[in-house]
Amino acid sequence: MKNNELTEGELSLLLKKGDKNAFAQLYECYKKPLTANLFKLLKSEALTLDLLQDLFLKIWENREKIDPEKSFRAYLFRIAEHMVYDYYRKAARDTKMQLNIIQTSTELYSYIEEDLLIKENSDLLRAAVAMMPPQRRQVFTLCKLEGKSYKEVEQIMGIGPKTINSHLFQASKFLKEHFSKDSGLAVAIIVASMLI
Repeated sequence: MKNNELTEGELSLLLKKGDKNAFAQLYECYKKPLTANLFKLLKSEALTLDLLQDLFLKIWENREKIDPEKSFRAYLFRIAEHMVYDYYRKAARDTKMQLNIIQTSTELYSYIEEDLLIKENSDLLRAAVAMMPPQRRQVFTLCKLEGKSYKEVEQIMGIGPKTINSHLFQASKFLKEHFSKDSGLAVAIIVASMLI
C-alpha cells in the first residue's frame, strides 16, 4: 500500500463504513494495475476506462459486503474478471459487439482462450483436449495450457514450427466445432479458435 499509516485491511474496513477518503486511497492504489489488467483483456482504452469506472462504482455501492479480513486486492481483481466475463457473454448475443471485438485484435482472443476461459471452463476444456490425437493434445497442452514457446515445444517434442502450427490450427478448429454446440459458452473460445 502507498499509505504508510493505514493497512489495506484498515482502509477496507473504513470503506465498508462509508469513508470516502479510504475509497479514494484504495482507488489511487489500484487504479494503475487494474487499468493495465483490463486493457490486456479488452484491448480498448475507452472500454477499459468505462469498465474501471463501473467497477469502482460497484465497489462503492456494495461496500457493506466487503470483508476487511480478506484481501481487498483479490476481491477487486475478482470482480473485474467477472465484469470482463459478463462483457464477453453479452458479446456472444450481440452481433455488433462481436464485430467490434474481432476488429480489435486477434491477440485478445488468444489471451482469453489461454487465461479466462481455461479458468472458467477448465473441466470442459480438458475433456475436449483429451479427445484430440496424442501429439496434437501434447502440442496444445504445451503451447496453450502451459504457455511454452514454439522453440521450447520444438526441443521437447522434436518437431518443427510448421508441424506445431498445423497441430494448433487443427486443435483450434476441433475446439470451435466442439464448443459451438453449447451456446452457453463465452464467444471468445469460439472466435479464438477461428483466429489462431
